[in-house]
Amino acid sequence: MVTLQGTRPFVSGCRPEFGYGPLQSSKLGFARFSVGDNAVKNLGLCRGGDVRLRYSRIIIKAMEDSAAYLTKDCSAISGKDLQMMFGNEKSTNIVWHKSSVDKFDRQELLQQKGCVIWITGLSGSGKSTLACALSRCLHSRGKLAYILDGDNVRHGLNCDLGFKAEDRAENIRRIGEVAKLFADAGVICIASLISPYRKDRDGCRALLPDGDFIEVFMDMPLQVCEARDPKGLYKLARAGKIKGFTGIDDPYEPPLNCEIVLKQKGDNCASPCNMAETVIRYLEEKGYLRA
Repeated sequence: MVTLQGTRPFVSGCRPEFGYGPLQSSKLGFARFSVGDNAVKNLGLCRGGDVRLRYSRIIIKAMEDSAAYLTKDCSAISGKDLQMMFGNEKSTNIVWHKSSVDKFDRQELLQQKGCVIWITGLSGSGKSTLACALSRCLHSRGKLAYILDGDNVRHGLNCDLGFKAEDRAENIRRIGEVAKLFADAGVICIASLISPYRKDRDGCRALLPDGDFIEVFMDMPLQVCEARDPKGLYKLARAGKIKGFTGIDDPYEPPLNCEIVLKQKGDNCASPCNMAETVIRYLEEKGYLRA
């Protein structure tokens, strides 16, 4: 027997040196699985001797009730659990490692400039619809873009966050950091999320060089968004079944100096393709569609 002890759960991928079959968990949160010689050697557990390692078992001491961490069900993991897993102390004694291939090299390869298009507005204002139309238009022009949709990101990276003010701030901070990485890779990153607080959006803007954060405000009246109500959330909020819903019992702070404003004129709303073309014209004028 070889025992590993740590603060984080161990998750096995489909490596050939690991035995196949379901994990067995004990009451104390132990996971047991068979491994072969290569696995033990790769893990640095072999220190000599003639022990028959092929049929040995590794017992990994995880947290109590660790089965929750060995599933893909993010709802089983609370914010408190994640703090225990990853720690909340600040990183120290770290140095930025410069790559031999920089942002300009990547932009030259892609023949475009990396940036972040941040689409903000009320639920039902058309943010995701615009993001998809914009992504399709850019793709048809041979430009590489990627959408960070607010709901989609909460399925994975931000599945531990709720909708309280502090959780929303952390949600925006994480997405801003990921968007910055996409822009540094030379990709046109389209972030589509309500992001109701001006301070949080401005914090994401501050992460990027001047001009590389392009804020697009979907300036649609509340009554229009509520009439659309594609997810039925306004109805639930009005009935008191959802608390802290933006536009109903939680504020939305509109941008003060955004790059692009898309608003409904009278009873007519521009088509998603027309709105996407407005954004593309801006990108062309600012030189983002060429290296």
